[in-house]
Amino acid sequence: MSVRHLELADFRIFRRASFDPEPEGTTVLAGPNGTGKTSVLEALAYLGTRRSFRGAPPEAMVRSGTASAVVRAEIDGPDSPVLVEAEIQPGGRSRSRVNRKAVSGRKELAAAAPCTVFCPDDLAIVGGGPKGRRDLLDDALGLLDREGARAADDTERVLRQRAALLRQAAGRASEEVTTSLDVWDQRLADCGKVLVEARRRLVGDLGELAGPMYARLAGSGAEGDLVRLEYVGSWEGDLREALGSSRRDDLRRAVNTVGPHRDDLLLRIEGREARLHASQGEQRCLALALRLAVHQLVRSRTRLVPTLLLDDVFSELDPARSRALVAQLPPGQAILTTASPLPAGIAVARTVDVATLGAA
Repeated sequence: MSVRHLELADFRIFRRASFDPEPEGTTVLAGPNGTGKTSVLEALAYLGTRRSFRGAPPEAMVRSGTASAVVRAEIDGPDSPVLVEAEIQPGGRSRSRVNRKAVSGRKELAAAAPCTVFCPDDLAIVGGGPKGRRDLLDDALGLLDREGARAADDTERVLRQRAALLRQAAGRASEEVTTSLDVWDQRLADCGKVLVEARRRLVGDLGELAGPMYARLAGSGAEGDLVRLEYVGSWEGDLREALGSSRRDDLRRAVNTVGPHRDDLLLRIEGREARLHASQGEQRCLALALRLAVHQLVRSRTRLVPTLLLDDVFSELDPARSRALVAQLPPGQAILTTASPLPAGIAVARTVDVATLGAA
């Protein structure tokens, strides 16, 4: 799959912009910092994930002084062209469409506009909090596992509803609140079990690929158990029972204290917990290895070929590791941004000046 044409309206700094990347090989989007290069990749990734990979809220993606932003892409699918559109509005009222039909599911969007994103902020996948690691897994489920992706969507929805009920209860366990919590707890237990099982399977699959990938990126001759991944749950035993045990605390604090949204992915390099004991260079190579491992799984198990989006990654890597990264990129479409010349020895299909894309 490859992006044929992208259009932006009132997205970030762009009033109007259009972009036609090369369908095969690497297109370099060049220009000084602050000219919108990352915004173009952010828009493409939003179509498939309904989320900013920069962690930005919807209002940050809407151009100042306007009510909404529109992102539209024509994508060459495995069987026929696909039109993917998103209207982004502040306040959570954003909408997505695939071939003019409203779509909100994680799996449907990921299949329509599949992508793998590399960016400087990926360091937080390894060195930051658990949310970034959970997002990595759940985004991958959107590309790989229909049941797991549906469970991720259902879990997110149930957690929102349960949290709203806890806030409304204001610490009081009335009969009405207790009855409602019983319903939400059972729903969370049902979809949460499916989600955690899907995440655990994925972690096992990624673990087999991430070690060798990391070794090649880091220039290490050893592979074996160089990198180990472990899924860490936030409760023991049955989730329904754990929710019952935590109910008093949940009501007192008015938050969901137990569930898949509290789980984590433990990453180790040569037995050391990467978050605490790996160098920044090691953390960056591990984050890249995880992204490439997901990409490899998607290519080997589905008909999808995600577009690779590489945001200024070479500025964070030395020339040797930059060349190692390019050597690991699979065939297909890649879009890369840079504010400086590429490292020597890296060939690309085409270079585009971001200033030519449209009006800012």
